[in-house]
Amino acid sequence: QVLLVESGGGSVQAGGSLRLSCVASGSIFSINRMGWYRQVLGKQRELVATKTNTGTTVYADSVKGRFTISRDNAMNTVSLQMNSLKPEDTAVYSCTYSDTRPRTYWGQGTQVTVSS
Repeated sequence: QVLLVESGGGSVQAGGSLRLSCVASGSIFSINRMGWYRQVLGKQRELVATKTNTGTTVYADSVKGRFTISRDNAMNTVSLQMNSLKPEDTAVYSCTYSDTRPRTYWGQGTQVTVSS
């Protein structure tokens, strides 16, 4: 079992910045991927950014150049720095962990609201 605890999020005006963080604890595998997805009510959950513990990074096209994902492998944490936020970035952002067992776990989600 892996527990994910998120922090950050909140409300900001367009053009502003927010930072999300997530800490994983429990049965952490040596090869894993952590990252963030987001979901708007009534729509499918979509990938925002993920990063493996070996450094492979994936970003959604909609956030490239604005969001930066980072990891601290020793602390099992993943962060998402979100700059130049847009109203369309408004969503519930969820932290995710996956490994080669395979297992996937999700955090409880944190609301990000960007006002115009």
